[in-house]
Amino acid sequence: MRVIARRTLKEFWEAGHPDAEQPLKAWFVEVSRASWASMADVKALYRHASVIDAERVVFNIGGNKYRLVAKVWFAGQAVWVKFVGTHREYDGIDVGSL
Repeated sequence: MRVIARRTLKEFWEAGHPDAEQPLKAWFVEVSRASWASMADVKALYRHASVIDAERVVFNIGGNKYRLVAKVWFAGQAVWVKFVGTHREYDGIDVGSL
């Protein structure tokens, strides 16, 4: 999978969440190596991920300390990082609109 918006990950850990750097880098490497055809494939690798709809999924990052929302385009083999933040920040967004 091609991960779009890698900069979003870096900006997050540089903006006061340095403990998120290694977990986000690990997530990036794992997803970059994946080849998903459906949300079932996503869940096979990330069983604690929450599928929102046919395109959106929420990943728990750093021992569930952070949340990452991504839009997955299976046909194009791409994952677009739409949001990364704390649980509190996540609670304040409308995931369906991302």
